[in-house]
Amino acid sequence: MTIAEMFGQSGVLTLLGMGVVFGFLIILVLFMTLVAKIIHALGWDIDAQEGQSAQSVPAAAAAGNNAAVVAAITAAVNEYRKTNQ
Repeated sequence: MTIAEMFGQSGVLTLLGMGVVFGFLIILVLFMTLVAKIIHALGWDIDAQEGQSAQSVPAAAAAGNNAAVVAAITAAVNEYRKTNQ
């Protein structure tokens, strides 16, 4: 087997491997799209939509606690500096 034949065979194998991976990815995307449409059609995504609106409320409440967190971190840093000078 010559070097040219080896390069030809390696090119064919490379294209075949890449084609298999690309085909698998296309099938995966199509399957995931199909499953998403089925879940939406059955109404199983309602809990996820309700959960998103409920999660925004604690985030807003946590924003009000920033001052207390900053004060606690500042006190801890000052205490560390006092004891480790």
